[in-house]
Amino acid sequence: MFLVLALAGSAYLLLAGEATRRFLRAKQAPVIRRQGPPVTLLKPLHGDEPQLEAALSSFLGQDYPGEVQMVLGVHDPSDPAAAVAERVRARHPDREVILVIAARRAGANGKVSNLIHMAPHARHEVIVVSDSDIEAPPGYLASLVAALEAPGVGLVTCPYHGVGRAGFWSRLAAMDLTYRFLPSLSVGLALGLAKPSMGSTLALRRGTLARIGGFEGLADTLADDYALGAAVRGLGLETRTAPVLVAHGCAERSLSEVVAHELRWARTIRGIDPAGFAGSALTHPVAWALLGAVLTQASPVSLAVLAFTAACRLWMMRRVEGCAPPVPGAALLFPLRDVLSLAVFMASFFVGVVDWRGERFRLDDRGGMAGS
Repeated sequence: MFLVLALAGSAYLLLAGEATRRFLRAKQAPVIRRQGPPVTLLKPLHGDEPQLEAALSSFLGQDYPGEVQMVLGVHDPSDPAAAVAERVRARHPDREVILVIAARRAGANGKVSNLIHMAPHARHEVIVVSDSDIEAPPGYLASLVAALEAPGVGLVTCPYHGVGRAGFWSRLAAMDLTYRFLPSLSVGLALGLAKPSMGSTLALRRGTLARIGGFEGLADTLADDYALGAAVRGLGLETRTAPVLVAHGCAERSLSEVVAHELRWARTIRGIDPAGFAGSALTHPVAWALLGAVLTQASPVSLAVLAFTAACRLWMMRRVEGCAPPVPGAALLFPLRDVLSLAVFMASFFVGVVDWRGERFRLDDRGGMAGS
């Protein structure tokens, strides 16, 4: 059974490698315009993450012909991220940068609580929400605005790859994003099965946000980015994935941090799409092949399947690296990475409590969250 899963997963790897190449190669230059609509960037913060200042500055150094306002938010005035925000403001005197400090929690989801307090300070019609650990290329805003202006589009998101910023374990976490998540997303988009709305980017108009009731309805939801996209689609509008790739900075410094972070992701996805999540078992073929080889005592057939699966995995990785920055050491680490991914996948079926930035939350079947 494990060897059959490995072979099926190998076929998936071939499909995923080609789908990723086609998706990322389809990136087009943004529309050149003399003046773009003004944009407000909302960036909820928590803690001084590695290279946070550089990540925030990448959003202010855009090749965008329009006014850009950035609203940053923290809950605690002593949060180290507040000092980073002040440095960013000083480095970019030509941009409007606002820091909002609001201690009152508006729900279990701290990120959404931040957004609720930040939203009244947004001055512009186009609003772009993104996680604090995202770094954007110079043409990011121009691509988003071009996609958002297409008829019938209500929300624009974008794909991301991983960058390890805190040593070995962060590189292992980055591998999961670059070599598993990104290809899976590409396959879903190619087959018309995915309608993503990801924390890497959520761009929408102020009027659209008002029509879905603002951020308040997401205050106790773990998958707030997905729920926001679903609410926009509920208005009869399209959610679109823009052809621009951003970097997700990974800051995990230990195995326990990697597992806690990925278990939260896995448990979130399982709550959103149980059938699709179960089907993602095919994305771990090397681990299945290793299990098959162990259980058959390294029979010639199992070793042949393992070699073929590993070759398919390396081919897919090289395909992705033709369009996205590689993770250092990935060619040697992929067996460990695949075994860890399968372990997280299996564990997610038995987890009801997740850890998010040091806080523990109990989840219900619909992705609602409450303190554990």
